[in-house]
Amino acid sequence: MGIREFPSGTTRGKDVASGMRRSPDVSPRRLSDISPQLRQLKYLVVDEAIKEDLKWSRSVEDLTSVGLTSIEERILRITGYYGYQPWAASYKRDDRSHDSPAPAEAPAQAGMETGGRASRCCWRCSATLLKKVFWGVVVVLGVCSSWSGSTQLAKLTFNELDAPFTLTWFATNWNFLFFPLYYIGHVCKSAEKQSPQQRYRECCRFFGDNGLTLKAFFTKAAPFGVLWTLTNYLYLHAIKKINTTDVSVLFCCNKAFVFLLSWIVLRDRFMGVRIVAAILAIAGIVMMTYADGFHSHSVIGIALVVGSASTSALYKVLFKLLLGSAKYGEAALFLSVLAVFNILFVTCIPVILYFTKVEYWSSFDAIPWGSICGFSVLLLTFNILLNFGIAITYPTLISLGIVLSVPVNAVVDHYSSDIVFNSVRVIAIVIIGLGFLLLLLPEEWDEWLIKLLTRLKVRKKEEIPEGNGDIVSGLQNKSRRTRPSMSSFTH
Repeated sequence: MGIREFPSGTTRGKDVASGMRRSPDVSPRRLSDISPQLRQLKYLVVDEAIKEDLKWSRSVEDLTSVGLTSIEERILRITGYYGYQPWAASYKRDDRSHDSPAPAEAPAQAGMETGGRASRCCWRCSATLLKKVFWGVVVVLGVCSSWSGSTQLAKLTFNELDAPFTLTWFATNWNFLFFPLYYIGHVCKSAEKQSPQQRYRECCRFFGDNGLTLKAFFTKAAPFGVLWTLTNYLYLHAIKKINTTDVSVLFCCNKAFVFLLSWIVLRDRFMGVRIVAAILAIAGIVMMTYADGFHSHSVIGIALVVGSASTSALYKVLFKLLLGSAKYGEAALFLSVLAVFNILFVTCIPVILYFTKVEYWSSFDAIPWGSICGFSVLLLTFNILLNFGIAITYPTLISLGIVLSVPVNAVVDHYSSDIVFNSVRVIAIVIIGLGFLLLLLPEEWDEWLIKLLTRLKVRKKEEIPEGNGDIVSGLQNKSRRTRPSMSSFTH
């Protein structure tokens, strides 16, 4: 114990032996007596613990006073090897260490190179992570501002124009810009640039081997066009009935509905925490209804926004079931096709509503074009960030922008309307927000939590023995300091 084999001791032993033969007063008989022991000791290194124990002997104290550090020098001095000059041996050893490099220099240089590569790799990873987090913050702010801004502009528009379906139709037509905007980004960023026709044909494969045929249009695009229009119409119609804070927080329940439908239809993995989140969402809906006293006006508005959240969840689940996952170009083309469906088949509905005076306006000059166009631009921006923001940041950060729009709308409603934030409404908002955040947890969150707890336990176990070792070593040092020197008894 305390002694280990030195890896490259053969050459070093020869050097020390040759250095010792230089003294003119060396006795050959005495050298032959101790030279085998010196060669054996040269291959050995003494641990620090043994050195500490040896420090209290008189001989070692004498040795350390003249600068003796190696074992063979101490043995020579203790056994009375006359003619030995320790300072000369140390000087020779220092000269040899300067002249010839140590055998550990090459591994040390290799370790430095490896450490440099690892540090550069860590720097690149941290820089990439920071860049992704920075863009994530930008996207979160964009999603929050565009979603809350479009909600508030829709509320202002209804003060002058009571036409939620017409506003839905007008804003959906702007989806036609998705594919042109995507192609501009493709030309700017892609190394292999394609013509618009080539890019269109390649993205059309998303609808099938034959591309975007009439059958594919009616079977794979038209149902989603109906769900898209219905989701936006119910959301806008709910804004007419209740305040924007309640609408925005109740729409956050769509994530819980997505989980329930995915679990039933897509047979997704069952997660208890998401079941809890769904229960919290339902409880929040009930409490939100109770906040205003179950009046017919508020109940209708809450039912409309819950229906909007349900159709949004149905849209997402059916998209995953029928079409699977889409690339950026395919998603952009799909949304542009929805705009084409809206223009071709939904345009007749606002016309009918206008002539039946359900959604009527006196003249086109009375239409608040600024509010309508601003709402459409903000809604387009929101959908762009929601669908293509994952290219530059994490999807969880994008979803946080939706729930952060709730406090923004609450602040605006507090100063612009007569909303009352009673205890029931505040608790309902907190419960729905908590359920939304629970749904953002990844599927492997429990495994990550177990690993984290295991690492913390291992670190605590490692710290406790180290602390005990420090205490024991401190006690030993105190006892050694109080131990009397052996030299006082020899005289």
